[in-house]
Amino acid sequence: MDNTQNIKQRFGIIGNDPQLNFAIGKALRVAPTEISVLITGESGVGKEVFPRIIHQLSNRKHGKFIAVNCGAIPEGTIDSELFGHEKGAFTGATQTRSGYFEVAHGGTIFLDEVGELPLATQVRLLRVLENGEFMKVGSSKVQKTDVRVVAATNVAMMEAIQKGKFREDLYYRLSTVEINLPPLRERKGDIHLLFRKFAADFGQKYRMPTVRLDDQAQQLLEQQPWRGNIRQLRNIAEQLSVLEQEREISPSILRQYLPVRTSNLPAVIDSKESGGDFGSEREILYKVLFDMKADLNDLKKLTHELMNTSNMDQAKEQHEGLIQKIYGGEKENPDPLQLQHPIQAEPQTAAFEDRFDYAEEVQEAETLSLQDKELELIVKALERNKGRRKAAASELGISERTLYRKIKQFDLDL
Repeated sequence: MDNTQNIKQRFGIIGNDPQLNFAIGKALRVAPTEISVLITGESGVGKEVFPRIIHQLSNRKHGKFIAVNCGAIPEGTIDSELFGHEKGAFTGATQTRSGYFEVAHGGTIFLDEVGELPLATQVRLLRVLENGEFMKVGSSKVQKTDVRVVAATNVAMMEAIQKGKFREDLYYRLSTVEINLPPLRERKGDIHLLFRKFAADFGQKYRMPTVRLDDQAQQLLEQQPWRGNIRQLRNIAEQLSVLEQEREISPSILRQYLPVRTSNLPAVIDSKESGGDFGSEREILYKVLFDMKADLNDLKKLTHELMNTSNMDQAKEQHEGLIQKIYGGEKENPDPLQLQHPIQAEPQTAAFEDRFDYAEEVQEAETLSLQDKELELIVKALERNKGRRKAAASELGISERTLYRKIKQFDLDL
């Protein structure tokens, strides 16, 4: 515990959370070894401090420490930055350049955001970790390096592996020891301690009295989700220090600097729970419109075939099937082809009369009222479910409340 406190003072770590103390203890134990370390945690939790702890407490502390932000280097130049390149290896390579792994020989390289490395670079890095060998871009000569690698990432590595974005063998090689840092929202007891430290630093920096939170403001601060973690808390402390004339911060003042809690996900509305007019009308109208569109398209297609065929019996059978589909098999619905067809006596006249009558019926079908179709669907659903409104509503894809309102609207006697 004494060593842990000394490390906190030496590297400016604030907090007494058990998870934080465990992570520091793990770093102390692994530092004297040559084991590769992977530091995980959300963005802004302070991962960049731990590679320095490991380097300073290792046998390499007199060697170079190089920190590389893998996510900030373009994919086309990352290999050159890490491993170097020969003159003429690519356009713009006017001279030979040493990479970080060559420069840091005998020291430590910290690969921040290692999860952002391209797959081709991951292969090169795996070779360095396994046998200390690498080749410069544009060279066939194998070079040796003695470098300890400490990496950090805020990416869910197992998910990245499943998606094929990160090599599984490289992950296990990097994470011989894994140190996970907790997010700030899980360190509620440390939030006010960190705020006081930041407020004191900014007060000194800007030569003004230090801002302080009252009790209620402290509670409000601890209730925040802190998605930006320590970095976000530091920014708020700086804003309050610079912008506020009052040095005693109340909840009303603090709220002005806190982000509004909004979800980045689209709202999901349960159709069975929604009773609003817009939602309920839309539910049933969509269903009716799609059904009518399919039926009318079939009718138009059959009309076109009728105008171009002399086989009236076949056309009649097809039409009867469509009419039965639209009206649900009700016998009382009119069948426009059930006419007197003196085909043998007057074949041409009968055919044209049939076509004319059928065309009129198609026009009627197209002008069916949307309200009538809606009423018909509701009545049939209720009949099939023997008046059980809940079952009928489920079949129609609307809420029971909406169905009840429709029953009243159409004055159905059930």
